Amino acid sequence: MLIIPAIDLKDGKCVRLKQGRMDDSTVFSDDPVAMAGKWVEQGARRLHLVDLNGAFEGKPINGEIVTEIAKQYPQLPIQIGGGIRDFDTIEHYLKAGVSYVIIGTKAVKEPEFVEQACEEFQGHIIVGIDAKDGLVATEGWAEVSSVQAVDLAVRFKDAGVSSIVYTDISRDGMMQGVNVEATASLARGAGIPVIASGGVTNMDDIQKLKAVAGAGIIGAITGRAIYEGTLDVRLAQEFCDQ
Repeated sequence: MLIIPAIDLKDGKCVRLKQGRMDDSTVFSDDPVAMAGKWVEQGARRLHLVDLNGAFEGKPINGEIVTEIAKQYPQLPIQIGGGIRDFDTIEHYLKAGVSYVIIGTKAVKEPEFVEQACEEFQGHIIVGIDAKDGLVATEGWAEVSSVQAVDLAVRFKDAGVSSIVYTDISRDGMMQGVNVEATASLARGAGIPVIASGGVTNMDDIQKLKAVAGAGIIGAITGRAIYEGTLDVRLAQEFCDQ
C-alpha cells in the first residue's frame, strides 16, 4: 500500500481545504515544487496533485506548477485531478510527464467519456469518486448528485480504469479518521483497485486501512496530517512495506 502525499493547488500555492470549501483554506507553502521535493525526500513513491481552481473552473488553472513538478521529478509517478474535462487536457498532462489523470465530475455526468479516455490513454486514467453520505459530489464538491458511489464505481468495472480515488468528503481535512468501512466496501463492490482519501490522520488510520488492503486498497492519500505533523510519510510507508 502506498502512502501518497497530497499537494492541493490554489492560486499557485499549496493549501488544504476543510470538506472541500474554497473559503476555508490553510496555506502551507508558497512553493508547491519545493513541497513536492520535501515529500520525495521523505520517501514518497507517488504524489497526488489537485488543481482546486481548475475543479471549479472546469479547466486547468495551476497546470504550469503541475508541469514543473513533473519536470523536476521525472521518475516519480504523479496523479493529477481538477478540471480535467477533455482529451486535450489529458494529452497535455501526459506529455508533460504526469503518469495518471483523475476524472471526477465528467465521470458522473458523462461516463462514456471515461470509457473513451481509457481506450485512448490506456493505463493512465483514474476515476475520482467523491462522496457525501454515499452520494457522489461534483464540480469541486459544490454539487451532490443522486448517484450512489458504488454504482458509479461498478459502471467502470470493465472500462480499463487504473484505479479509483475514493474520498469521503465529510472526513476530508477534518482530521477525524478515514472511513475504512466505506472504502473497503467500495473496493470489494467495484473490483477496481481503490486509493483511500479523506481523513487519513495518523498511524491508526494506516493500520486500519492496511488490515483491509486485501479488499483492493492500494494506497492512501494524506494531506493535512502530514502538513501538521500527525503522520510521518517515511514511517507510514515503512509500516506498509513490512
